[in-house]
Amino acid sequence: MEKWFVAAKKADFDAWSKKFHITPVTARIIRNRDILSEEEVDKYLNGTFLDMYPSELMLDMEDAAAILEEQIRGGGKMRVIGDYDVDGITSAHILTKGLRALSAKVDTVIPHRIKDGYGLNDGMMEEAYADGIKTIVTCDNGIAAASQIALAAEKKITVVVTDHHEVPYTEENGERVELLPPAAAVVDPKRADCTYPYKNVCGAVVAYKLVELLLRRAKTEPSLRQKLLDEFIQLAAVATVCDVMPLLDENRIIVKEGLKRLHDKPCMGLRALMEVNGIEPKKLSAYHLGFVIGPCLNATGRLDSAKRALELLDAEDMRLAVTVAGELQEMNDSRKLMTQKGVEEAVNYVEQNHMEQDKVLVIFLPDCHESLAGIIAGRIREKFGKPAFVLTRGEEGIKGSGRSIEAYHMYDGMTACKTLFTKYGGHKMAAGLSMREEDIPKLREALNAGCGLTEEDFIPRVHIDVPMPLAYAGKKLAEELSVLEPFGTDNPKPLFATKNVHFISGTRMGAKGSFARFRVEENGQVYEVVYFGGLDRFHAFLEEKYGKGAAEALYEKKCGYLLSITYQLGINSYKGRDEVQIVMQHFC
Repeated sequence: MEKWFVAAKKADFDAWSKKFHITPVTARIIRNRDILSEEEVDKYLNGTFLDMYPSELMLDMEDAAAILEEQIRGGGKMRVIGDYDVDGITSAHILTKGLRALSAKVDTVIPHRIKDGYGLNDGMMEEAYADGIKTIVTCDNGIAAASQIALAAEKKITVVVTDHHEVPYTEENGERVELLPPAAAVVDPKRADCTYPYKNVCGAVVAYKLVELLLRRAKTEPSLRQKLLDEFIQLAAVATVCDVMPLLDENRIIVKEGLKRLHDKPCMGLRALMEVNGIEPKKLSAYHLGFVIGPCLNATGRLDSAKRALELLDAEDMRLAVTVAGELQEMNDSRKLMTQKGVEEAVNYVEQNHMEQDKVLVIFLPDCHESLAGIIAGRIREKFGKPAFVLTRGEEGIKGSGRSIEAYHMYDGMTACKTLFTKYGGHKMAAGLSMREEDIPKLREALNAGCGLTEEDFIPRVHIDVPMPLAYAGKKLAEELSVLEPFGTDNPKPLFATKNVHFISGTRMGAKGSFARFRVEENGQVYEVVYFGGLDRFHAFLEEKYGKGAAEALYEKKCGYLLSITYQLGINSYKGRDEVQIVMQHFC
């Protein structure tokens, strides 16, 4: 059963309403996003490129720029090493293209998920040495690669780390002591000694900041500089959404500015992905970035090598770009089928191993493609409402990924039993690992023993922005809510609630009858409400509350059910007409 909570954060909503020309309802929703002052409201609503924080505020950023400038002047060969997910691919492209614009001799390496694993390894350092590389720049990795960076230093290779993941640490006398890698510069806003105003940025944003500083210091011709930054902020926006970063503060500006440029003049690779997926640039939203564009970029790194995605971003010919984008789309379709099968196997594993009482789920699927472990872990977390790790058998031992719930800090939980891993990294909500197969039972035991989770932590929480009768859910408000976009993590689409809604009748919709439209009545006024959630769950609720046959009676117009509901507001455009759409989300 869910727990419903109504946000009760206070502010002078009438004053905000008058100053920013919004309704008090919208003002209240903004306050619920932890926006406190009028200055913050103005930035939330009107923040632009000019409101982004100076790159120099990130610790070691100027040192990193100086090192790279010196290497460029000296003509030394440089190598960018990224990662095989969206954030790592876009970060690598940003750094490589930005450095080439400054005449650097630079190439790019993206680790192979299966052959190399996440981040740096000794083989990569040996290969860089053999290739005559003088400088390595990491992106979206490196913060946990102390031994590999030490090996590079032994071979006289300068390493600059740009990352955004949690810094490894140890406990000494009850205090956390960070273990920074021995790089020439370590740019990671998660460093405790970094005072950058907003720490929750992705790797592509850190890369963007470094390139922006380099271009500015080099006094790059303004039109070229702006052209590059316009492309790079599009990629940073995609990475921010796909890496599930909070869409607040600077991230909100990055995604807004990125979408604005994607609407007007998308870079070639992303335009090709939009084309093969049938997305009109002007209608592109953060949803498309996270659930259409991102998965296509991710698919190649999951099932093969991420180099193909990098080739798409590097493409300068539209025909080539569309060809590669089509391949990525087909690969993503294949990945979806494999994921569905993996989720079914994971659910069976939980049931067959009697893991109902486990607070942290550790699932071993030896034959699952290891690239799908994270996606499957996310689906299992959603189904059971618990932190989940999915482990697979790789070429060199066990590999796995985890996805967490809000109440559980996954990286800290893993650090408490780090001796069980040969390699691990991540942050509060997600992590990756390598380990020995014989230690899987120990991992299940250790994570559950030390998780500190209570039954209260597993009760789904529904956070309601504003209790509001349906009579207030008009077109004007629905249109005004667009000022709150882009929606995403920590800036969800507003949720309203009302009680004593009388359900009159229902009509199943969709090819498989998987969603429905309901006629409801509140205070003598009739409205239409649609529901895209699981109808089976709604029907089971009606049967439990009103008796057997209650669900079918709803569609036969033989009912009179009184419910409380939460809902979202939107505008449904159909055949040139715009109408308010009330979408039910929860019920009780």
